[in-house]
Amino acid sequence: MPTDLTSGGSVRPITRWGTPVMHAPTREVTEFDDELHELVRDMFATMREAQGVGLAATQVGVDLAVFVFECPDADDRIHTGVVCNPEVELPSGKDRRLDAGDEGCLSYPGGYQALSRPDWTRCTGQDAEGNPIELEGTGFLARCFQHETDHLNGIVFGDRLSARSRRKLDEQVAEMAYRYPDDWPISPKRAAEPATAASS
Repeated sequence: MPTDLTSGGSVRPITRWGTPVMHAPTREVTEFDDELHELVRDMFATMREAQGVGLAATQVGVDLAVFVFECPDADDRIHTGVVCNPEVELPSGKDRRLDAGDEGCLSYPGGYQALSRPDWTRCTGQDAEGNPIELEGTGFLARCFQHETDHLNGIVFGDRLSARSRRKLDEQVAEMAYRYPDDWPISPKRAAEPATAASS
Protein backbone atom coordinates (compact mmCIF):
# COMPACT_ATOMS: atom_id res chain seq x y z
CA MET A 1 0.00 0.00 0.00
CA PRO A 2 1.42 3.43 -0.92
CA THR A 3 2.37 5.19 2.29
CA ASP A 4 0.81 8.45 1.13
CA LEU A 5 -2.66 6.94 1.62
CA THR A 6 -2.17 7.14 5.39
CA SER A 7 -1.82 10.93 5.35
CA GLY A 8 -3.21 14.01 3.65
CA GLY A 9 -6.88 13.23 4.25
CA SER A 10 -9.70 15.31 5.70
CA VAL A 11 -11.53 14.45 8.90
CA ARG A 12 -15.16 13.43 8.37
CA PRO A 13 -17.98 13.11 10.91
CA ILE A 14 -18.34 9.59 12.29
CA THR A 15 -21.65 7.93 11.47
CA ARG A 16 -23.53 6.61 14.50
CA TRP A 17 -25.35 3.37 15.17
CA GLY A 18 -28.97 3.62 14.06
CA THR A 19 -28.05 5.16 10.70
CA PRO A 20 -29.18 2.71 7.97
CA VAL A 21 -25.72 2.44 6.36
CA MET A 22 -24.39 1.00 9.63
CA HIS A 23 -26.80 -1.93 9.61
CA ALA A 24 -26.68 -3.18 6.01
CA PRO A 25 -24.08 -5.14 4.01
CA THR A 26 -21.72 -3.03 1.91
CA ARG A 27 -20.96 -3.01 -1.81
CA GLU A 28 -17.86 -4.74 -3.12
CA VAL A 29 -14.96 -2.47 -4.05
CA THR A 30 -14.43 -2.84 -7.81
CA GLU A 31 -12.71 0.45 -8.69
CA PHE A 32 -9.30 0.99 -7.09
CA ASP A 33 -9.09 4.58 -8.24
CA ASP A 34 -8.46 8.11 -6.98
CA GLU A 35 -11.93 8.27 -5.41
CA LEU A 36 -11.18 5.18 -3.31
CA HIS A 37 -7.76 6.55 -2.36
CA GLU A 38 -9.31 9.84 -1.23
CA LEU A 39 -11.78 7.91 0.91
CA VAL A 40 -8.94 5.88 2.46
CA ARG A 41 -6.96 9.03 3.28
CA ASP A 42 -10.02 10.59 4.89
CA MET A 43 -10.66 7.40 6.87
CA PHE A 44 -7.12 7.44 8.27
CA ALA A 45 -7.47 11.12 9.19
CA THR A 46 -10.83 10.49 10.86
CA MET A 47 -9.65 7.39 12.74
CA ARG A 48 -6.62 9.19 14.12
CA GLU A 49 -8.55 12.31 15.11
CA ALA A 50 -11.00 10.08 17.02
CA GLN A 51 -8.08 8.12 18.56
CA GLY A 52 -9.34 4.82 17.18
CA VAL A 53 -7.48 1.74 16.00
CA GLY A 54 -9.73 0.83 13.07
CA LEU A 55 -12.43 2.40 10.93
CA ALA A 56 -14.82 0.95 8.35
CA ALA A 57 -16.17 2.96 5.42
CA THR A 58 -19.69 2.68 6.83
CA GLN A 59 -18.46 4.70 9.80
CA VAL A 60 -18.04 7.70 7.52
CA GLY A 61 -21.34 6.97 5.79
CA VAL A 62 -19.99 5.12 2.73
CA ASP A 63 -21.38 1.67 1.88
CA LEU A 64 -18.16 0.25 0.45
CA ALA A 65 -16.35 -2.85 1.73
CA VAL A 66 -13.14 -1.23 2.94
CA PHE A 67 -11.58 -0.60 6.34
CA VAL A 68 -8.36 0.97 7.63
CA PHE A 69 -6.44 0.07 10.76
CA GLU A 70 -3.54 1.18 12.93
CA CYS A 71 -3.59 -1.32 15.73
CA PRO A 72 -1.27 -3.27 18.05
CA ASP A 73 -1.00 -7.06 17.94
CA ALA A 74 -0.46 -9.41 20.88
CA ASP A 75 3.21 -8.33 21.04
CA ASP A 76 2.33 -4.60 20.99
CA ARG A 77 3.65 -4.16 17.45
CA ILE A 78 1.60 -1.55 15.56
CA HIS A 79 0.24 -2.65 12.18
CA THR A 80 -1.12 -0.10 9.70
CA GLY A 81 -3.01 -0.81 6.51
CA VAL A 82 -6.17 -0.93 4.44
CA VAL A 83 -8.26 -3.93 3.41
CA CYS A 84 -10.85 -3.96 0.64
CA ASN A 85 -13.43 -6.75 0.36
CA PRO A 86 -12.21 -8.45 3.55
CA GLU A 87 -12.99 -11.96 4.67
CA VAL A 88 -11.93 -13.33 8.03
CA GLU A 89 -10.97 -16.90 8.81
CA LEU A 90 -11.36 -17.89 12.45
CA PRO A 91 -9.79 -20.88 14.22
CA SER A 92 -11.89 -23.83 15.27
CA GLY A 93 -11.57 -26.79 17.59
CA LYS A 94 -8.49 -26.95 19.81
CA ASP A 95 -6.96 -23.95 18.02
CA ARG A 96 -9.81 -21.68 19.07
CA ARG A 97 -8.94 -19.53 22.09
CA LEU A 98 -11.32 -16.77 23.14
CA ASP A 99 -10.29 -13.38 24.48
CA ALA A 100 -13.02 -11.73 26.58
CA GLY A 101 -11.59 -8.21 26.32
CA ASP A 102 -13.53 -4.97 26.47
CA GLU A 103 -14.74 -3.66 23.13
CA GLY A 104 -15.98 -0.25 22.09
CA CYS A 105 -16.96 1.47 18.85
CA LEU A 106 -16.30 4.97 17.53
CA SER A 107 -19.83 4.93 16.09
CA TYR A 108 -21.30 4.38 19.58
CA PRO A 109 -18.83 6.40 21.62
CA GLY A 110 -18.40 6.31 25.35
CA GLY A 111 -19.32 2.71 26.10
CA TYR A 112 -17.34 -0.51 26.50
CA GLN A 113 -18.42 -4.06 27.23
CA ALA A 114 -16.62 -7.40 27.36
CA LEU A 115 -17.09 -9.47 24.21
CA SER A 116 -15.40 -12.83 23.64
CA ARG A 117 -13.73 -13.18 20.25
CA PRO A 118 -11.04 -15.55 18.94
CA ASP A 119 -7.54 -14.21 19.70
CA TRP A 120 -6.28 -15.02 16.19
CA THR A 121 -7.66 -14.45 12.72
CA ARG A 122 -6.54 -14.48 9.11
CA CYS A 123 -7.91 -11.60 7.05
CA THR A 124 -7.80 -11.79 3.25
CA GLY A 125 -8.86 -9.25 0.67
CA GLN A 126 -7.26 -6.62 -1.55
CA ASP A 127 -5.14 -3.58 -0.90
CA ALA A 128 -6.01 -0.09 -2.16
CA GLU A 129 -4.47 -0.91 -5.55
CA GLY A 130 -6.49 -4.12 -5.96
CA ASN A 131 -3.64 -6.53 -5.17
CA PRO A 132 -4.48 -9.65 -3.13
CA ILE A 133 -3.39 -9.49 0.50
CA GLU A 134 -3.40 -11.91 3.41
CA LEU A 135 -2.90 -10.69 6.97
CA GLU A 136 -2.75 -12.49 10.29
CA GLY A 137 -3.95 -10.81 13.46
CA THR A 138 -3.23 -11.71 17.07
CA GLY A 139 -4.52 -10.12 20.25
CA PHE A 140 -6.15 -6.73 19.78
CA LEU A 141 -5.39 -6.78 16.05
CA ALA A 142 -7.42 -9.99 15.68
CA ARG A 143 -10.32 -8.25 17.46
CA CYS A 144 -9.93 -5.23 15.17
CA PHE A 145 -10.08 -7.32 11.98
CA GLN A 146 -13.24 -9.07 13.23
CA HIS A 147 -14.88 -5.84 14.42
CA GLU A 148 -14.25 -3.94 11.19
CA THR A 149 -15.27 -6.83 8.92
CA ASP A 150 -18.47 -7.11 10.96
CA HIS A 151 -19.17 -3.44 10.18
CA LEU A 152 -18.91 -4.16 6.46
CA ASN A 153 -21.45 -6.96 6.86
CA GLY A 154 -23.90 -4.64 8.62
CA ILE A 155 -23.11 -5.98 12.11
CA VAL A 156 -22.23 -3.75 15.08
CA PHE A 157 -20.61 -5.29 18.12
CA GLY A 158 -23.69 -4.56 20.19
CA ASP A 159 -25.50 -7.14 18.07
CA ARG A 160 -23.17 -9.78 19.55
CA LEU A 161 -23.78 -8.86 23.21
CA SER A 162 -26.21 -10.46 25.62
CA ALA A 163 -29.34 -8.44 26.36
CA ARG A 164 -27.93 -7.52 29.77
CA SER A 165 -24.58 -6.34 28.40
CA ARG A 166 -26.33 -4.40 25.63
CA ARG A 167 -28.45 -2.55 28.19
CA LYS A 168 -25.31 -1.65 30.15
CA LEU A 169 -23.64 -0.45 26.94
CA ASP A 170 -26.66 1.68 26.03
CA GLU A 171 -26.61 3.23 29.50
CA GLN A 172 -22.90 4.04 29.28
CA VAL A 173 -23.29 5.67 25.86
CA ALA A 174 -26.29 7.70 27.00
CA GLU A 175 -24.34 8.97 30.02
CA MET A 176 -21.43 10.09 27.83
CA ALA A 177 -23.45 11.45 24.88
CA TYR A 178 -22.99 15.07 25.97
CA ARG A 179 -19.26 14.77 25.26
CA TYR A 180 -19.67 13.86 21.57
CA PRO A 181 -20.97 16.58 19.21
CA ASP A 182 -23.01 15.41 16.21
CA ASP A 183 -20.08 16.12 13.86
CA TRP A 184 -17.43 14.52 16.12
CA PRO A 185 -14.47 14.26 15.60
CA ILE A 186 -14.56 17.37 13.38
CA SER A 187 -15.68 19.15 16.55
CA PRO A 188 -13.60 17.83 19.45
CA LYS A 189 -14.91 15.75 22.30
CA ARG A 190 -16.16 18.00 25.08
CA ALA A 191 -14.50 17.96 28.50
CA ALA A 192 -16.04 15.90 31.24
CA GLU A 193 -18.43 17.85 33.43
CA PRO A 194 -16.73 19.17 36.56
CA ALA A 195 -17.66 17.48 39.81
CA THR A 196 -20.46 19.29 41.61
CA ALA A 197 -19.29 20.83 44.86
CA ALA A 198 -20.95 19.37 47.92
CA SER A 199 -23.36 21.79 49.53
CA SER A 200 -22.35 22.94 53.02
